[in-house]
Amino acid sequence: MIARNPDAFVTEMTPPTRLDRLFSARCHDPFSVLGLHQSGDAHLIRVFRPHADSVSLLLADAEIPLERVDSRGLFEWRGNLKPSLPPKLRKPYRLKFREGGQTFEQYDPYCFEPILSEHDLHLFNEGRLLEAYRALGAHLHTMQGVTGVRFAVWAPNAERVSVIGDFNRWDGRVHPMRVRGSSGVWELFIPGLAAGDYYKYEIRNRHTGEIRIKSDPYCQSFELRPGTAGRVPPTSDYQWGDGAWLQARAQRDWLHAPLNIYEVHAGSWRRHYDGRFYTYRELADALIPYVRDLGFSHIEFMPLTEHPLDESWGYQTTGYFAASSRFGSADDLRYLIDQCHQVGIGVILDWVPGHFPMDDWALARFDGTALYEHEDPRLGLHQDWGTHIFNYGRREVAGFLLSSAYYWLKEFHIDGLRVDAVASMLYLDYSRKAGEWLPNKYGGRENLEAIDFLREMNVMVHERFPGALTFAEESTAWPMVSRPVYLGGLGFSMKWNMGWMNDTLSYFQLDPIFRRYHHNNLTFGQLYAYSENFVLPFSHDEVVHGKRSLIGKMPGDAWQQFANLRLLLTYQFTTPGKKLNFMGNEFGQGREWTPGGELDWGLLQTHWHAGVQTLMRDLGRLYMNLPALHELDFDAAGFGWIDCHDANQSVLAFVRRDRSGRSVIVALNFTPVPREGYRIGAPAAGFWREIFNSDSEYYGGGNMGNGAGAVSEDTPWMGYPHSLVLTLPPLGGVVLSLD
Repeated sequence: MIARNPDAFVTEMTPPTRLDRLFSARCHDPFSVLGLHQSGDAHLIRVFRPHADSVSLLLADAEIPLERVDSRGLFEWRGNLKPSLPPKLRKPYRLKFREGGQTFEQYDPYCFEPILSEHDLHLFNEGRLLEAYRALGAHLHTMQGVTGVRFAVWAPNAERVSVIGDFNRWDGRVHPMRVRGSSGVWELFIPGLAAGDYYKYEIRNRHTGEIRIKSDPYCQSFELRPGTAGRVPPTSDYQWGDGAWLQARAQRDWLHAPLNIYEVHAGSWRRHYDGRFYTYRELADALIPYVRDLGFSHIEFMPLTEHPLDESWGYQTTGYFAASSRFGSADDLRYLIDQCHQVGIGVILDWVPGHFPMDDWALARFDGTALYEHEDPRLGLHQDWGTHIFNYGRREVAGFLLSSAYYWLKEFHIDGLRVDAVASMLYLDYSRKAGEWLPNKYGGRENLEAIDFLREMNVMVHERFPGALTFAEESTAWPMVSRPVYLGGLGFSMKWNMGWMNDTLSYFQLDPIFRRYHHNNLTFGQLYAYSENFVLPFSHDEVVHGKRSLIGKMPGDAWQQFANLRLLLTYQFTTPGKKLNFMGNEFGQGREWTPGGELDWGLLQTHWHAGVQTLMRDLGRLYMNLPALHELDFDAAGFGWIDCHDANQSVLAFVRRDRSGRSVIVALNFTPVPREGYRIGAPAAGFWREIFNSDSEYYGGGNMGNGAGAVSEDTPWMGYPHSLVLTLPPLGGVVLSLD
């Protein structure tokens, strides 16, 4: 209740109920109460500042005190304009506050016009504002010559939303926002704020009155964990130097180009002696030359989007537009990516649009309702991970995720997105028992809205960012994952071949004496190898949670374990499909990976581990430089069996071809028994040079093989007009090229 009776003008402009809503922090339109109002030649300035002792209006030549009209912090100035006063009280105007013994000045936030255009709001509600991150969130801004920060957030079920931070004692009464019609978007420009200021939103639900303190879904910078406040991001002035890379990427024939990916967890690749993380810039100095030396074409980073818990590896994303502050600033990440591009290395980001964590301060029940998720847990709760599933059918939610993908590709020049857990998005009954899920409108188990979203995302990426790639981690037989949308596919560039990975590792973990009974584990994959554009992954998921490292999976004594690992990598690099290896695979990391420390780099002091690294280097360069090993990775014409039936001796032999018809022969022996005098068919006569042997002494092997190579004989064999008699090393593989 105000201290005195308002006159007719004030009563007409601000009914007592509106002031009551302001005092009780329920006002959805503070601009109708606060700021400057005019009727005829009368002016009213109203300020609500609960912590202020006094407030004054600062004019060019005068300081006019405002009258406290309510003990709860309401101040007013009113008067008729006279010739003795300034010709016109112009917006914006400054106020002086005395608060708790301190005095400060600022422009009144409630004297500025609306910020967002009706067009942007319309596109946002339709889920078509790809640069929504420019409209929503916190941004440095200048309005009418005044600098500050503009805030915007989507909370359609809120009664009131406020910006809170150090600048207002985290008090939601001080800076309530205005809602923009029926869009559900709230906005406010606060003068005087600067980059680095901490902030959150205080949201009161209009149905329950519940108050929630939330981080900004569109925040582009967060404080260092365990803090969860957003930080006003600086305006980036980063000067990119990768124009030639982006131009070449747009013209790159990626279907026929080599792709050799090094998967990295930025927090545990290397650590400083005191346990500190490497920063983005330090990673640029150390990681890039290492990756380049080993012949990798791309680095795939496990999620660098902000996440509160180190142990989640980044998959519990809370900042879909924020580079993790663990490793530095957004411009530091830009520098890392730029430096990769300048030496010819692409960068893929692990991206998580399938689920989000249930933290009270993040997206979960953002405005007091199931806004980004589903209300019904049969649709909205991911049982395996204790997370929420996005409501892809709500256009603003789909637009949020589309904008996130666009953001990383546009603002950070990312070359590809690896989409996590696609299977969990595609199926409504994923990891659910009968009665725990709801069918779609046709009675099926397919998540129709998620399918539409994935297609829309892939079309956007390929249309807007030529040469950028998308990868699906999809573990089922869903058809046409990596086929274009216009053909009925999901539109991904490539799909992880989880079946091949599981069959291969299951086979290699067997004692060689039993492998003869599981020979089809190695041959079955060719039945479906060209149904998708496959990546052959030995990822982080295969070296954690008791699964053991790759070297730890191998049977036998130490010699056999390392020979098996070298053979496994040789098999991967000669089999059709693009390649992916998790960090540590390249030198035989001994223990399981954990995110709490760095890899065991000291192992490289031993010849066996150093030998695996040398083998990986040579395999990578062989794969990258030999067209027969990569040009037709996705085409059956690039592969032909020589012998896939010798299960008793556990030997495979096959041909790899390039588009011109040139070929190489691969022969692999999966037992510790040397195979001398072993005859295989050859597609052409001549001298077949041995260009790679996994048993080389340089790799820690026994150096058994064929010397420089072998001359073909005119003895037809296995359906080929010629044949070779080879020595196959124990637990080893050889590659031969017609000289």
